[in-house]
Parts: sequence; structure tokens; C-alpha cells
Amino acid sequence: MSLLVKICGLTTPDTLAAALDAGADMVGFVFFPPSPRHVSLTDARALGRDAKGRALKVALTVDADDPTIENIVETLRPDLLQLHGRESVARIRDLKQRFGLPVMKAIPVETAADLAPLAGYADVCDRILFDARAPKDATRPGGLGATFDWHLLQSVNLDRPFMVSGGLSADNVTEAVRITRAGGVDVSSGVERASGVKDCDLIRDFIRAARAAEELSVQ
Repeated sequence: MSLLVKICGLTTPDTLAAALDAGADMVGFVFFPPSPRHVSLTDARALGRDAKGRALKVALTVDADDPTIENIVETLRPDLLQLHGRESVARIRDLKQRFGLPVMKAIPVETAADLAPLAGYADVCDRILFDARAPKDATRPGGLGATFDWHLLQSVNLDRPFMVSGGLSADNVTEAVRITRAGGVDVSSGVERASGVKDCDLIRDFIRAARAAEELSVQ
């Protein structure tokens, strides 16, 4: 199966175009005001039109309520909901029933103990995203440029596809794929020249490196 490459936190037409033209499989849009990558519904509507049919559109939310998610779904028409907060298994089940969309749940990882809730989430989610656990004083749960010990995932046995994120860049994506054998990689800060400011060249470099890592993983 091909490695899925997701560029997250896109906010402008030019960086979205760079991701699409370089062959990103998924493009992520952040709906979380504390994030420097937060996108308005107006901008999301236009970006979503540009991405339609070219890559899967992913809507990232953090403990959002139903009306908020409903507005996002109506505006962006996402292909996938990415839940990056403390959403429970029951909450995810309810969201899937209400909105009829596949869900990817982010699991924050720092130690092996963080993988304990995995089985419950795997029962209800369509995908799992392993991300570095944010510091306790962080104002947002991800996109902080921190990695985690990828070796922790070597003992994971999932019947759901999973992706890896957290501090990825063109320089380390090959190692991340080699160690984790993940089916996908997700990058945000690793393709930015400043917090929340994506760089078209870095986006292209990352996707190129991810495709090279994919080729190495099947050899």
C-alpha cells in the first residue's frame, strides 16, 4: 500500500497549490483559534474548492462542539474529520453517527503508557494518528515541532491504518517510516519558515523525501 502524505495547517492558495501539485494525498485545515494555522470558514470554503478531487480534505478540530463541526462540514465538505483533543470513544461514535464521515483520532505519545487507550479508539476510528505529546503548559495539542520515540510503535498491532506526526521534516521522514512502518506521515511545522507560515519549497522537499522513504520501505 502506498504511503499517504498529509500536509496539515494549510491556509493560503499558493501553499495549498504547492502541496497538491507535489502530490499530497491529504491536505489538512485547522479549525482551532489558538493555533497559528487556524483558518476561517470563509477561507476554508475557497481552499476546499481548490482541493476538491485532488486530495482528501481533512478538517482538524480540538474538542469542538456539534454546531462548530456542523459549520465546518457544511463549509469545507471534508473527506475526513481529525480529532486532536480529548474526545472519548463515545464522543467519536456519536460524531460518526451524526455526520457520517470517517474519523482519524490523534493519540499523544510520550511513553508506552500513552498507548493504553489505543484499543478503545481503534474499535471506533477509521484511522489513528500518533503525535508527540504536548507539554503540560502548551496552548495547543500539536503542531509544536516535537518528535517522540518512534520505537514505541514497533510493538503496536493495529487492524486500522495509522499515520505518524510530530516534528517530521524532509530530514527525518525516512527514519520515521523505517522505524514505525506507518502507512502515512503528517507534517505541519516541518514545512514552515515561521510559525504558521508554510513554505512552498519545504512542502515540495518533504513530499519528495516521503516518496523516497516509501520506495526504500518496500525494498
